Amino acid sequence: MSLRLQAAIPYLNQQFMAQAILNEILDRIKTLELNELQQLNQVIQKYLISQEEDPERTAFHRSLLNSGLVRKIERSTEDRLTERRLIQVEGKPVSETLIEERR
Repeated sequence: MSLRLQAAIPYLNQQFMAQAILNEILDRIKTLELNELQQLNQVIQKYLISQEEDPERTAFHRSLLNSGLVRKIERSTEDRLTERRLIQVEGKPVSETLIEERR
């Protein structure tokens, strides 16, 4: 066995184990009750918030979640706008059509 292959085996084993653990988690999620899923969602949201770069924003979001004022923190509008794909339409601009239909 080459030295490169020997060096790669621990990494490959680690990747395989990580995928196996993820698959097990996903299988177990299917067995959870609604309230357990909501609790899990809150924990995941707190974790995701902690991964944000802005510490003040993170602290604010965490306090909202902990106080129960919100159940979930949505991504900012800027993030969502970048996910939209533009489409080509024929004819007059959609904005003109909307204005006409509102009249």
